[in-house]
Amino acid sequence: MSKYPWKTTLAALVLVASTACAFAQMSSNGPAGTQGQMPDNGAMAHMHEMMRNGGTVSRMHQMMQGQSDMHGSTSGKQSGASTIPTMPGQDAFGAIQEIVQILESDPKTDWSKVNIEDLRQHLIDMNEVTLHATAVQRDLDNGIEISVTGEGRTADAIKRMVPAQANELREVGWNAKSEEQPNGVKLTVMASETQPLTKLKALGFMGIMVQGNHHQMHHLMMAEGQFTH
Repeated sequence: MSKYPWKTTLAALVLVASTACAFAQMSSNGPAGTQGQMPDNGAMAHMHEMMRNGGTVSRMHQMMQGQSDMHGSTSGKQSGASTIPTMPGQDAFGAIQEIVQILESDPKTDWSKVNIEDLRQHLIDMNEVTLHATAVQRDLDNGIEISVTGEGRTADAIKRMVPAQANELREVGWNAKSEEQPNGVKLTVMASETQPLTKLKALGFMGIMVQGNHHQMHHLMMAEGQFTH
């Protein structure tokens, strides 16, 4: 056995401590701080005390492991990452999911009348009109005229959605009308005191289509089978 076993053990402890602290510093990707420093006089004295009381390298390893775990735990909290996904991944999927959850939470839901497929078809129409329709706007003396056209499913969606929205606009006091065309609809909206011409021009086709708070309730009513797509 060495004449000075405590010196050998102390050297080993200092080496282990230095290596662990350096590793923690590199993992944090930050500037050198207290985590990356060599043990101070207080730490050295604690090591001496451990040796006098029968401490071992394994005990020192446990302490360092605890510090490493604490460092990792802090980093995890700072990242703010959630362990439970919340995004549905697709807008129509999320809209249908929300409606189904509402229906399932209502004990009065009449499942014999529920028609989720009808809602899905309507959401496809919304996608066609929003993303694929061509809207050409023409300014009138006191209003705007918009020719909304498309091909195939897009044209069909335009003919279903635009006249329905024109009806809703009239219900809330807008001066709006629609006229069917071979490949779409012509939408005419006249200015008024509450809907001045400058605002109508700025809103354009989609700005006018999104007016009103009826869309979401119509989705629920459609899913409940109260009216068809």
